[in-house]
Amino acid sequence: MIYLDHAATTPVRPEVFDAMRPYFLERFGNPSSLHSYGLDARVGVERARQQIASAIGADPQEIIFTSGGTESDNLALRGVLQRGGKKDHIITSAIEHPAVLETCKFIERLGHEVTYLSVDREGRINPAEVEDAIQENTRLISIMHANNEIGSIQPIAEVGAIAAAHGIYMHTDAVQSVGKIPVNVKKLNVQMLSISSHKIYGPKGVGCLYVQKGTKLTPLVFGGGHERGLRSGTENVSGIVGFGEAMRLAIEDFTDNARIQKLRDALIDAVLREIPSTQLNGGRVHRLPNNANFSFSYIEGESLLLRLNAKGIAGSTGSACSSKKLEPSHVLLAIGLSPVDAHGSLRLTLGRETTNADVRYVLEVLPGIVNELRQMSPLSACTDDAYGKPD
Repeated sequence: MIYLDHAATTPVRPEVFDAMRPYFLERFGNPSSLHSYGLDARVGVERARQQIASAIGADPQEIIFTSGGTESDNLALRGVLQRGGKKDHIITSAIEHPAVLETCKFIERLGHEVTYLSVDREGRINPAEVEDAIQENTRLISIMHANNEIGSIQPIAEVGAIAAAHGIYMHTDAVQSVGKIPVNVKKLNVQMLSISSHKIYGPKGVGCLYVQKGTKLTPLVFGGGHERGLRSGTENVSGIVGFGEAMRLAIEDFTDNARIQKLRDALIDAVLREIPSTQLNGGRVHRLPNNANFSFSYIEGESLLLRLNAKGIAGSTGSACSSKKLEPSHVLLAIGLSPVDAHGSLRLTLGRETTNADVRYVLEVLPGIVNELRQMSPLSACTDDAYGKPD
């Protein structure tokens, strides 16, 4: 199999697995215990906290370990608003991950207000519209750093500066961007930032929320007061250790993203050249280096995925959290695609193990599969030759 779904998850690196193993078998203590087993576990947790903080320009005490990106997003959004008045206001975008959008829907049911900003054809917000949306009761702005479906990178530093000028908290979901593009919390002007381990070749079930000193949050989980009182519960020591090692390796191997981007560009250029009635979703410049998202007119994405899988290629129609839903992608609709074209999308996300041979093989089989599906599609019956303009 050729795995081109790294935006959904990544394989655990062998070095990460090796770092985790002792914390299952020998250093298995509770990090809150005072004996040597507990102290060994605490050392592992704090080393990982240092590794992650160093990678994003934070202080170790500003790293709060969670179960992953979804919990981190929830803690940021709900934690801030629960400390506010009777009716707070949040600003976000129409193309956020469901971890933010579904939380916003919950927040609205509690009586708060949410403004969903539109995006342009490249999937980017306009910072001026952020400022225009600010109200007297605006308490938080939450805009993702890079989109999980089309890879569009947002002007977070500019938005963060706007938030700071108005005394508003700024949060960004950096689950997709960490390890692929530079991420520094100070340069981004954010008070909170979400990260997930399994997107950077670490284990699943662990992540963190960067919380700038002085940021006031109400916890979602109450108990023994772990993680500065913001996330009670015995720490996932082995997962946290693996997360820290994955972050260290991601920074160490950061230059490999240039190689991946060259492969991605070759893939994009060839697909657009060889397959008619195809478009790239999102822009070419402000884009994650490993992301290619296409829409193929007159076919259905799920059928395309099944055909590719039969040929040994693993891809996606969108985010992993939405891939089993029948509705068209909210991200693709937000950038102006019709529901029909949105259903014909394919997301290919490359990784550190992707090779030139992998990309060549995809380009060998993809045009034929698309052509075969179009021949079978009733939508193609209303088009002239080469899948051009409708009759």
